[in-house]
Amino acid sequence: MRGKKSRIAIGCDHAAYSLKEKIKEFISQKGIRIEDFGTDGPESVDYPDFGIKVASLVSSGEFERGILICGTGIGMSMVANRFPCVRAALCSDLFSAIMSRRHNNANILVLGARVIGEGLAIEIVRAWLETPFDGGRHQIRIDKFDRIKYDCLSFCGYGDSDQPGSSLKLKTSRRKRQDT
Repeated sequence: MRGKKSRIAIGCDHAAYSLKEKIKEFISQKGIRIEDFGTDGPESVDYPDFGIKVASLVSSGEFERGILICGTGIGMSMVANRFPCVRAALCSDLFSAIMSRRHNNANILVLGARVIGEGLAIEIVRAWLETPFDGGRHQIRIDKFDRIKYDCLSFCGYGDSDQPGSSLKLKTSRRKRQDT
C-alpha cells in the first residue's frame, strides 16, 4: 500500500473493540496511516453506524481501503457491500484473505472478533495488506461488480436504463395509488 491514499479507515462495534486496538497497533507499526472511526469502548453500540461510516469513505474514494470488525463479521459485511464500488470480504483464514485481494481486489477486510483469535486476525490483516491484485481477467469481473449499481437502479425504476453498464432491460410498471 503506497501513495497519497495509503491510509486505512477502521471501525468496529463493542464486540470487537479490543481486537480493533490490537490491529491498529500492528498497522501503525508497519508505517501505514490508520484512522479510527469508532467505536471508542466496549459499551454496546449498533454496528451499522460504524460500517456505514467506513464503507462510505471507501466508496467515495476518500480511503483506498478499510477494515471492519464485529462479533461475527456477517453484519458488517452486509452493511459494507451495499455501497457502490465496495468489495468487502469477510475472512476467517489466510487463503481467503489472500484470494480476496488477488482475485476480487477487496477494498474492505471484515473480521469476526468472536470467530478468530488475535494472532490469526493479525496474520489475516498482514496477508490482506501485502497481497496485490492480479488484475487481468479479474479486472473484467470487478468491472461487472461496479456496474451493478446502475443495473439495480434501472431495474427498480429509479435510474435511466441508458446509464453506463445498464444491462437489465426489464420494464417495471408502477400502479398509481387510488384512494377509495
